[in-house]
Amino acid sequence: MLAFILLLVPLVTGCVAAAVGWRRWVGWLCTASLGFVLVTGVVLATRVVHRPALSEFSGALRVDALSAFMVIVIGAIGLLAVCQSVRYLEHEISSGHSSTRRATLYAVLVQGFITTMLLAVVAGNVGVMWVAVEATTIITTFLVGYRRTRGALEASWKYVIICSVGIALAFLGTVLVYLAALHASHGAHASLEWTSLMSVAHHLDPGVMRLALALLVLGYGTKVGLAPMHSWLPDAHSQAPAPVSALMSGVLLTVAFYVLLRFKAIADGALGVGFSRTLFVTAGLLSLAVAASLLLSQRDYKRMLAYHSVEHMGLIALGAAAGTPLAIAAVLLHVLGHGLAKAVLFLAAGEILLVEGTTEIDQVKALLARRPALGGVFAFGLVALLGLPPFSLFISELNMLRAEVHVGLGWVAAVSLVLMAVIFGSVMSHGRHMLFGARPDGEPVHKSPSLVTVPLIGALVGCGAIGVLAWPLDSLLRAAAMVVVK
Repeated sequence: MLAFILLLVPLVTGCVAAAVGWRRWVGWLCTASLGFVLVTGVVLATRVVHRPALSEFSGALRVDALSAFMVIVIGAIGLLAVCQSVRYLEHEISSGHSSTRRATLYAVLVQGFITTMLLAVVAGNVGVMWVAVEATTIITTFLVGYRRTRGALEASWKYVIICSVGIALAFLGTVLVYLAALHASHGAHASLEWTSLMSVAHHLDPGVMRLALALLVLGYGTKVGLAPMHSWLPDAHSQAPAPVSALMSGVLLTVAFYVLLRFKAIADGALGVGFSRTLFVTAGLLSLAVAASLLLSQRDYKRMLAYHSVEHMGLIALGAAAGTPLAIAAVLLHVLGHGLAKAVLFLAAGEILLVEGTTEIDQVKALLARRPALGGVFAFGLVALLGLPPFSLFISELNMLRAEVHVGLGWVAAVSLVLMAVIFGSVMSHGRHMLFGARPDGEPVHKSPSLVTVPLIGALVGCGAIGVLAWPLDSLLRAAAMVVVK
């Protein structure tokens, strides 16, 4: 019943928020529900890391090591984002930009968003996974347009149209997988349960599976933000409230990639690794190239962070292309590290927008001198996101490159390193402009609220600790990798 309770708690919390309306204690109740999700994820991980998967309701809900790891990711980043939502909503109400009714809607939608992402990672049926990912699209459309400005409404429409097309393609891919399973079982006992599909993977029709996987990569790749299906991402992330951007970039993209990993395991059983490797390498390198070219001339720091998400989704696609246990473990470590670092940066960017009143890089200067705590958090967040030690992204990127070279993709590793160097230089240039410089004469040093800085510093410390002390996650990462690598 643990997986069912995991889904029930944020859902009930959202119902409570809808019934009583926005109150400060409601915000902290929502935060507590994410704390429960994180703790439950850890408990599930300890139960399944060396044991068979937990199955509930005749396999409708299924938790293995990979699912448990993703629950931890959702809980950790969700806890950070929902905690910061309390300050965000209070400021919006006090400034007259929002009402308690809209704040209530925000709280309900965020809890629904968390619930649908959790359903996607604990569902035992790939059809239910599709439904859950589609539900995240519907919910986040309203969250992207929450501010009701012209830019926010345009971004929400663009988001829902592009992602709906992607989800439709993913649906077609799922139908084709079912068709192949139906043919392999000669019409008897065909199922969309992931374990059933894995058991007949070697008998699935190769022609059908090639088309199915291509559609799935295009479809779910749209939600992941892989090029060329990424165009919704910078608009949505730059217009959404900062906590929503943190959730979308830090969790939603990787939940969609989680589903791709499940389908990749099925397709590899039917086709071998060659076809999926070609698709993932193509999407990964194209994403890195697009991110590098657009970051060179970027003028908006929220859009800069959004394009950085395109880069990191490209990196995990290349890691998945390698497909070895080391590569998949590194991909999962990268998912957690990227989620923490990106959540910190988007939340810090939201605070910068609040105090500076602009998202233009040229208009934000000398943060370290003027706002040392906030500037320091943003600076270390960039260091973490750029993959510098001691943060975990350094370890994950290094291991993904090692795995790529090991399977004969050395040229891919070399090209990705060149593109990463371009991105590194671009982001460092933008960050230097925002962070360094002298404080204007007469301007005092501004203090940032501890409610903002303390959780963000804690997340950065966690990201660094994971990079230095891999052992708390080592066995879980290995077990999760073996779920999709046979």
